[in-house]
Amino acid sequence: MASKKSGLEGPYTLSQAGIDAAVTQTSPGAYALGQAGAHGTFLISYVGRADDDLNARLKNHIGKHPSFKAGFFPSAKAAFDKECELYHMFGGPTGGLDNKIHPDRPKGSYAKCPVCGA
Repeated sequence: MASKKSGLEGPYTLSQAGIDAAVTQTSPGAYALGQAGAHGTFLISYVGRADDDLNARLKNHIGKHPSFKAGFFPSAKAAFDKECELYHMFGGPTGGLDNKIHPDRPKGSYAKCPVCGA
């Protein structure tokens, strides 16, 4: 079975130092939290996004997962689109993600999920 590709960079250690080394700019972004699996795969357990500061948002998750992958995006809407893509790709809560609900749109936005239209 082929593994699914997140399109994010990493994995990096989910620690203050690991985040600061990997996320060096203030920008919207999307991320996946998880751990290394067999054969070098990254097992994703949670997906999320930051509408304006990826570095600060990732620091809210320190201690909950060992590693992360992340990507910068030009806008909160683009980060939301990527978060939705990841949420659906990795199955949401029924597929094993710790996410309990569908990603919420950016504050003040009428954006719809590019996958399911929610």
